[in-house]
Amino acid sequence: MRWWLRRQHVRAAIPQRSDQRARQRGRAVRFDRDRDRRRNVVERCVGWLKECRRIATRFEKLALNYLAMVKLAMIQRYLRILDSSDGA
Repeated sequence: MRWWLRRQHVRAAIPQRSDQRARQRGRAVRFDRDRDRRRNVVERCVGWLKECRRIATRFEKLALNYLAMVKLAMIQRYLRILDSSDGA
């Protein structure tokens, strides 16, 4: 799997633990704070989508219907965010 990632030029975005750095044998991976922030946004979005039971359990078997449910969940989330910001 790592060879495929290297061939696709995918770099690590998660910072290494301090106790793992000593075992690298010279393969230091630089930590990119901006990349880590973007990764965090994606992980939070996926985590939120998994809270929607219909999406997390893959209730819809057809890809088209599943994508429609993901879009509806995103619209619902966006409207909820807009509604909460109007009350402030």
